Amino acid sequence: MVLRKLPGVSASGMGLRLSQKFVFLLFLSGLVTLCFGALFFLPDSVRLKRIFLSKNESPAVTVGSDNELSKKMPGDPEHQRAGLKGGEGANVKLRVSRKPSVTHGARTVERSVGSRAQDEWSPARAQEPAARDERVTSAAHNGERGSPYNYEAFKKCLLKPALGKNQGTPSDSETLQRREKVKEMMKFAWDNYKRYAWGKNELRPLTRNGHIGNMFGGLRGASIVDSLDTLYIMGLMEEYEEAKEWVQNNLDLNSNGEASLFEVNIRYVGGLLSAYYLTGAEIFKQKVLELGEKLLPAFNTPTGIPRGVINLGSGTSWSWGWASAGSSILAEFGTLHLEFLHLSELSRNPLFTEKVMNIRKLLNKIEKPHGLYPNFLSPVSGNWVQHHVSIGGLGDSFYEYLIKSYLMSDKTDQEAKKMYYSAMEAIETNLVQKSPGGLTYVAEWRGGILDHKMGHLACFSGGMIGIGAEDGPAGQKQHYLDLAAEITHTCHESYSRSATKLGPEAFRFDAGAEATATRLSDRYYILRPEVIESYMYMWRLTHDPKYREWGWEAVEALEKHCRVDAGFSGIRDVYASTVSHDNMQQSFFLSETLKYLYLLFSDDDLLPLEDWVFNTEAHPLPVIHKSCLQENSATQDHGQTNLE
Repeated sequence: MVLRKLPGVSASGMGLRLSQKFVFLLFLSGLVTLCFGALFFLPDSVRLKRIFLSKNESPAVTVGSDNELSKKMPGDPEHQRAGLKGGEGANVKLRVSRKPSVTHGARTVERSVGSRAQDEWSPARAQEPAARDERVTSAAHNGERGSPYNYEAFKKCLLKPALGKNQGTPSDSETLQRREKVKEMMKFAWDNYKRYAWGKNELRPLTRNGHIGNMFGGLRGASIVDSLDTLYIMGLMEEYEEAKEWVQNNLDLNSNGEASLFEVNIRYVGGLLSAYYLTGAEIFKQKVLELGEKLLPAFNTPTGIPRGVINLGSGTSWSWGWASAGSSILAEFGTLHLEFLHLSELSRNPLFTEKVMNIRKLLNKIEKPHGLYPNFLSPVSGNWVQHHVSIGGLGDSFYEYLIKSYLMSDKTDQEAKKMYYSAMEAIETNLVQKSPGGLTYVAEWRGGILDHKMGHLACFSGGMIGIGAEDGPAGQKQHYLDLAAEITHTCHESYSRSATKLGPEAFRFDAGAEATATRLSDRYYILRPEVIESYMYMWRLTHDPKYREWGWEAVEALEKHCRVDAGFSGIRDVYASTVSHDNMQQSFFLSETLKYLYLLFSDDDLLPLEDWVFNTEAHPLPVIHKSCLQENSATQDHGQTNLE
């Protein structure tokens, strides 16, 4: 390069000046780089990164395939916890959706994921920078819109006392004796949890220690939060106070782990909401609003469909590693509506409601094959990923929350009503089948081909169809009640045809099988509640004594085969005359199975269905009598104004 000589400046002097400028610019560049780089290495770097990174800078993309999933989880992919309501640590083949541990399977992922899911859970993570919605930061705690929630107005608007005239005590001695037995089972399960696993998520009764797992993002005490309302309803007040004290002093929500959005919502959010509405204790309201805020970043996707896994500390979310093409699961993102509406009620912040209503808006817009809702949806494109339809794992509680959203709205949510009955019409047309032996069941649908099996998780549908019978199309009430009774009968048959009189995880209707598990991987029972849940609803709707008799059969089977010296345990094979236990007392056993049994043997005025709906973890949430609440709140506000 040739330097041109400037007037009055020597060539050497000009070169020196350029060299100095170059060194100065180099120093300045290095300083700026050092300062900005330091921001990303400070202890609170996640928050600082949010200042500079856009919310959607790097959409999460799941790394994983169905093939990879099948290698990790023997059997059907649903076994991963697509029913997700499973149990956290059942020692059985995995299954996915009232669950990658065995929780409820969304009732889903947990229930679906079978036994070892929790211990082996490692979702692929394509992380998305967390971005908490600024509108929620203070509103969730202080009520950004309108006055604080009026608990006294809420109590006045209940049509009946929550616990009935006499705590639902039955008049006949045999039923009372059976109810007392269920209460004793609850106390036995609780006492052993307290003795050997206090503060952990679940009890391992054979080894007499606690289980934490990794489904709850570092949260602890799942069995405590899940048991709050059961203890209160049963009148176990000393135990309830112990649980309340633990929540107040030890429930730490400042965790930084990876949690199932679905599981945290149905167990922790649902449990705390229920405890607040039943007791009015402010600590439950305070905790649930704080936790609800931590779940919101999961919705930061191009479509607003939340991803299934969230880091409760950073807000980063991603899809399950086993979910096809990074999809979200129908039974997971479809099982948020009840809880999120109540979060808006308590916080006076509409953002929670907006999030779940956006899910509905998208589902109404996209085409549904034969009117059916497939189980996998892309949170990026908003399109279905696979045409697999099931009312068991992966799909179950989505349908449950449609009819319950309508009922919880005091029958004003016409959109939920329309979606539910349209879905029911499609399910009846395409999935409901009659076996050669005359048993009615709901098959699964895989791209137009029926799979003639029914999961234990799908047995909740008898109760669901029953409670929806009243408000169906004209002249259809008895039809729906009959269908509900037939499905509940089929699920009872799956119990009565086993050596233990407990039902398998899934049963089939092909190759000569009738309501029987034909695969070794489907023969386990992890203390699931769905069959007993349908007994309870069908008793309330019909008062046919057979439902109480069937419930008592289940009590006797649980006592004989699942009760061990230090709690209750699931079993690996319901058809074996000598049982092998899985060493896990699921938290939903305390929340659902024992609660539904207790209600089955109680009078109908204990948590009357006119005032309460149960979330998919059996946590009772109140019907929102909107007009009454507005009138009573206005009256109180007017009275306070006059006093001022």
